[in-house]
Amino acid sequence: MMSGFSRSCAAGLLAGATLLTLAACGSGSAETAETTESAASGGKPNVVAAFYPLQWLTEQVGGSDVQITTLTAPGVEPHDLELGLQQVSEIKDAALTVYIKGVQPAVDDAVDQAKSFDAATAVTTLPAGDHAEEEEGHAHEEEVSYDPHIWLDPSRLATVATKLGERMAAADAAHAQAYKDRAAKTAAALGALDQEFTKGLSSCKTKTLVTAHEAFGYLADRYKLKQVGITLDPETEPSPARISEVAKLAKTEGVTTIFTESLVSPKVAEVLANEVGAKTAVLDPLESKPSGDYLSAMRDNLKTLQSALGCTA
Repeated sequence: MMSGFSRSCAAGLLAGATLLTLAACGSGSAETAETTESAASGGKPNVVAAFYPLQWLTEQVGGSDVQITTLTAPGVEPHDLELGLQQVSEIKDAALTVYIKGVQPAVDDAVDQAKSFDAATAVTTLPAGDHAEEEEGHAHEEEVSYDPHIWLDPSRLATVATKLGERMAAADAAHAQAYKDRAAKTAAALGALDQEFTKGLSSCKTKTLVTAHEAFGYLADRYKLKQVGITLDPETEPSPARISEVAKLAKTEGVTTIFTESLVSPKVAEVLANEVGAKTAVLDPLESKPSGDYLSAMRDNLKTLQSALGCTA
């Protein structure tokens, strides 16, 4: 295997580089510009994050000991991601790729031959929704039986942070304690956020969220709310029967707000809101980088929910 390494990587190995540096070097034929730069700038391993919430988490846990590459650019719907040859090579050569199976089929395929961490394996997942009549004529892109939007429950993401710290520590013994310490700090911050949501949503006039698509199942499950998605995913057009069903439920339960998303057209939600006599508001599923970071965007979501649901806490 030594014969396939580039000269700079071989030198790094002779100097006593860590296991993660070995992974960052990769093979000479597939070495990308990013991994070359990583080896030249102190031997930091390259960790690939599939999309924004995992990028944020990897930054918090990896800190200055890793170089991070994100596959999904800001403003891009992650479900639509198609990988170029360079991105496939980055995944192959990375020390670790952090992803969630079921969110991005292209990534699911690319990690088969790579060192990877499926964040969904660290937590208890919820079953995916089922709108049988809505799916007629549409192939739902997620080929998993669970809802993959685990990052919208801060308590579950805290568990992922701890597990990610363990994975990094096991691979890079020289920085093991630093990974574990940062993971613990990140989990504590997410625990504090979880307590804010628990308190802030404990006393609300209504517990029903009508959302553009079913991204908020974990948030609803954690804080005893009821999610009603107009569609299962952003790519599916709801049937007239589904819109009528959601409208009837919204009127029955006194819903005053229909939630839209920044990366999804609000037209269907606006039509539903007009029919129900409700307003619309943006609830960010954090599938792309927000103006702030994960914590600030989630706190913005909390304020939006409190206003829409009539919460008094």
